[in-house]
Amino acid sequence: MAQVRSWAGLDVHAAKVLAATMDSRSGELVVRRLPGATGEVVRFCSGLPGPVRVAYEAGPTGFGLARALEAAGVGCIVAAPGKIERPASDRVKTDRRDAERVLRLLMIGGLHPVGVPTLGEEALRDLVRAREDVRGDLMRARHRLSKLLLRHDVRFDGGGAWTQRHRQWLGAVDLGQRGAQVTLHDYVGAIDALLVRRDTLEATIAELIPDSPWAQTVARLRCLRGIDTLSGVGLCCEVGDFARFARAGHVMSFLGLVPSEHSSGQTRRQGQITKSGSGHGRRLLVEAAWHYRRAPAKGQALKRRQAGQPAHVLAISWAAQQRLHRSWQRLDAERGKRRTIVAVAGARELAGFCW
Repeated sequence: MAQVRSWAGLDVHAAKVLAATMDSRSGELVVRRLPGATGEVVRFCSGLPGPVRVAYEAGPTGFGLARALEAAGVGCIVAAPGKIERPASDRVKTDRRDAERVLRLLMIGGLHPVGVPTLGEEALRDLVRAREDVRGDLMRARHRLSKLLLRHDVRFDGGGAWTQRHRQWLGAVDLGQRGAQVTLHDYVGAIDALLVRRDTLEATIAELIPDSPWAQTVARLRCLRGIDTLSGVGLCCEVGDFARFARAGHVMSFLGLVPSEHSSGQTRRQGQITKSGSGHGRRLLVEAAWHYRRAPAKGQALKRRQAGQPAHVLAISWAAQQRLHRSWQRLDAERGKRRTIVAVAGARELAGFCW
C-alpha cells in the first residue's frame, strides 16, 4: 500500500463532525468543524492530499460514513470505542481532544477496527435486533400481568403458564372491580399484539436467511445442539464473519465470555466474565449451553437440522456434545458449582465450537 499522505481522525455526531487532520510531510495539525451530512464529510476527506486514511469511533450514526468513504476511494477504519486507550488521569473530554486522540492512535496503528457489515447484513441484523426487542417487551408485559393477578390473589393451577390453556383461562378471569378488569384486558391485549409482532418478525427472518450471505453459516451452526434458526442467525448478525478471528479464544473474548483478570507480580486474580461485546450473542450461547446437561444424543430434530451437512461439521457437533457434557458433569456434579456459572463456562466453550 502507498505511504499515507494525509491522516484524519473524526469525532462524529448527528449534527456535526470535528475533523483533526495531519499532513505527514509538513507535520501540520489542522482541526476543522464540518456539518453532519455524510456527503460533506466525504468531500472534505476526498479533497485532502492523497493517499488518505480516516478513522472514527463506532457509534449511533452507524456505518454509512465508512461505506461512503470507501466508495470514494478513501481508506477508513471504524474503531471499537471500548478499545481506545485513555489515560486514567485524563479528566477533560472534548470533541477536539477525542478527534486528536483517534488521529494519533490511527497513525501508530493503535486502533482496533470493527467489522463493517454490508447493507444487506445490517438490514438483517436490524431485523434480528427488532425481534430481540420484542422478546424483551413480551417478557416485561407478561411480568406485569402476572403481578397484577398475584396482587388480586388469582392463581393458575392448570399447569405451565403462557400455554394455550393458560390463555383460555385468562379470558375467563374476573377481578371484580371495573378498573382492575380493564387493566387485565389491556395487559392481555398488549401480550397478544406482541405475539403477533414476534411471529411476523420471525417469519420474515426465516424468509431472508436463504438469500443472505450467512445462509451456509446458519445451516452449519444449526448442527450444534441448542442452536436453531433464530439463535444461529442471531450469532451471525452479532459476530459477523467468524473467519476474521484468528483463534477461537478471540471469539470468546469478543463476546465477553472470558474471565476478567487483575494480576500483578506473583498474584493472579480472575473475576467474573468481562461482558464486553454483544449481550445478545452472549445470551444466545448461554441459553444453548443449558442443553448440554443431558447426555450426548442425536434426537430427531437435531438429525433433521444436520441432514445434508458435511461430515466434518457433524464431527464438530458431536465433539461439542461430548466435551460440554463432560464439563457439566465435572463442574456441576463433581465440584458443585452453581449451574448458572457452569452454563456460562459452557457458553464460552460453545463459542469456540461455533468458530
